[in-house]
Amino acid sequence: MNKIFKKFIPVLVISLFLFNPLASQGQNYEEENQEVKEINAEIQSKRDRLKKMQEQQEIYSRAIAQKQREKASLNNQLAILENRLAKAALDIDSAQTEIDRTNLEIDKINLEIRDKDEQILKQKENIGSVVRLMQKQDDQSTLEILLLNNTLNEFVSQARYLEDINKKINEGLAAIKQYKKDLEEKKKSLNETQKQLVELKSNLESKKLNLASEQQTKINVLDQTKSSEKEYQRLLKLAKQEQAQAESDIVNLEKVVRARISKLSGKTLEFNDAGFIWPVAKNTITAYFHDPDYPFRYVFEHPAVDIRAGQGSSIRAAASGYVAIAKNAGKGYSYIMIIHGDGLATVYGHVSKIYVQSDEYVVQGQTIGLSGGTPGTNGAGRTTTGPHLHFEVRLGGVPVDPMEYLP
Repeated sequence: MNKIFKKFIPVLVISLFLFNPLASQGQNYEEENQEVKEINAEIQSKRDRLKKMQEQQEIYSRAIAQKQREKASLNNQLAILENRLAKAALDIDSAQTEIDRTNLEIDKINLEIRDKDEQILKQKENIGSVVRLMQKQDDQSTLEILLLNNTLNEFVSQARYLEDINKKINEGLAAIKQYKKDLEEKKKSLNETQKQLVELKSNLESKKLNLASEQQTKINVLDQTKSSEKEYQRLLKLAKQEQAQAESDIVNLEKVVRARISKLSGKTLEFNDAGFIWPVAKNTITAYFHDPDYPFRYVFEHPAVDIRAGQGSSIRAAASGYVAIAKNAGKGYSYIMIIHGDGLATVYGHVSKIYVQSDEYVVQGQTIGLSGGTPGTNGAGRTTTGPHLHFEVRLGGVPVDPMEYLP
C-alpha cells in the first residue's frame, strides 16, 4: 500500500461516517425516533376520531334536512332545534380534536427540526476534520506526491477521489439544509392552521351560544303554545302573515320613494359613499343569506344575514339615504328601510327602538335605532332566535347577499 493511500484512509473513514449521519446519533436518535412513532400513533388516533365525528355530523345534518322538508309542526321544530344543538356541540368537539392533532404535528416537526440541526452540526464537525486532513496533504508539493505514487494513474485517481469527497460533502450538506428549510416552512404553515382552528373553535362556541338562544326560543314557544299543536300553528300563521306584509311593504315603498325622489330632483338617486359600513360592530354572523341551516327555513327563505349584537346595541346607517319606512310593530317585527343610490336599499330588522322616521335623510354612520331580537321584547317578532340584527341588502328591489357589500 503506497504512502499517499495510507494518508487518505482517515479521510475515507470520516467521509463514510459523514454520509451516514444517523449512525452518529446512536441512542439519542433511537429515543427520538420512538417519540416520533408515539406521536404518529396519537395523530392517527385523532384522525380516526375525527372521521367518526364527521359521520355523526352527517347524521345530524340529514335529520335536520328531513325535518325541514316535512310539514311545519311543533314537534318538528323542536326536533330541528335539538339536532342543531347536538350538532353544534359535536362541531366544537371536532374542532378541538383537530386543534389537538395539529399541535401533535407541530411537536413532531419540532423533533425533526432538532434532529436535522444536530445532523448539520455533526456534518460541520466532520467537514472540518476532512478539511484539516486535506490541508496536511496540501502541505506537500505536487511533485513530492507524484513521486510517492507508483504511477501517474494512481496520482490522478486519488486527486479525483478527493474531488468526489468534496462534492459529496457539499451536496449532502445542501440537501439537509434544504430539508430543514422545508420542515420550518411546514411548521410555519401548521402554526397558521392552528390559529385558524382556534378561530374556528371560537366561532363554533359562538354558534353554540346562538343555539342556546334558540333553546330559549323553544321554551318561549312551549310557553306560548302550552305544547298545543293547534296554538303553534296559529302563531306560525301569524308569523308568516307578518313576514309577508313586511316584504310587501318593503317592495312597494321602495318604488314609491324612488319615484318621488326622481320627480323632485329630476334624476335618479346616486350612491354618494365609498361603500357600505357594518351597521353594528363587525361580529359573528349567526345566519347567512339563504342559509340552509336557518331554523325557520320551512317558513320562509332567509333574505339577510343575522349579525350578533347585544340587546340595545346602536344600529348605524350602512350608507347615506332616505328612510322609506320605520315600522314600529310593538311586540311584533319592527324594522327600518333606507333607500340608497344605484338601486340599492338596506333593511334593519328586530329593532327595539327607532330614532328616525319616514322621508328623513340620514348619513352613513348615523345611529338610526337600537338592536333587539330577544324573544318577547319590543320589535323582536315571533320567529326570533335571540338578540341580533337582521340586515338585508336589496338591489333593484331584490334581496342580495349582504356579505358581497360589507367591507
